[in-house]
Amino acid sequence: MSDTVVIIEDEQDLLELMEFHLNKAGFDAIGFLSVKNVEKFLSEEKCHLLVVDRNLKESEGSEFVEHLRKKGINIPAIFVTAKDKDSDVEEGFLRGGDDYLKKPFNMQELILRAKALISRTKHEAKNICFRDILLNLDSREVFISDEKADLTKLEFELLKLFVQNKNSVLNRDFLLEKIWQDEDSFQEKTVNVAISRLCKKIDPQKNKKYIKPVWGVGYILC
Repeated sequence: MSDTVVIIEDEQDLLELMEFHLNKAGFDAIGFLSVKNVEKFLSEEKCHLLVVDRNLKESEGSEFVEHLRKKGINIPAIFVTAKDKDSDVEEGFLRGGDDYLKKPFNMQELILRAKALISRTKHEAKNICFRDILLNLDSREVFISDEKADLTKLEFELLKLFVQNKNSVLNRDFLLEKIWQDEDSFQEKTVNVAISRLCKKIDPQKNKKYIKPVWGVGYILC
């Protein structure tokens, strides 16, 4: 399956040119002339890379990426822009950019940077972390402060879901659907018991309080 690249560029000709070359290089390139509808697309479809112009007519591209980062959307981003001052480059990285390509640029360079960034990100994605928790997605091992925690398959998936949605309240229906995948066969008690067992394994001293209940709603990892 091809890696998906979302391009946000308000110059129609350049947008089509980038789409053409990225598609020809084996990517699944999808273009947008503004940030409108991009966030909705990202919530519904898998995306591996953002290519974002900073000088968009309706908004500033790096501000949009910064907005995504604050919402926990960490898809790697390359800025393509005519903003070429040192201060502009610094600002782009501080707002969440992973690479910076100044206009005009060579399409082959864009392709090489896209391949390198996606490859590096996929490698890094084998481990996901939160505070002193590390999950290895390949070996399906969990380490708390470098000490291995012995979790069941269900507990691993539950903890992974919390880490992937850290600082967000997850309600019980969502947890039932994502982990148990048949919410009609299970009850809220199922979720409560599973989380209680998970917490005992990752926080046996009960002093780290990774997962907290949100009364009447669900749970949050914070």
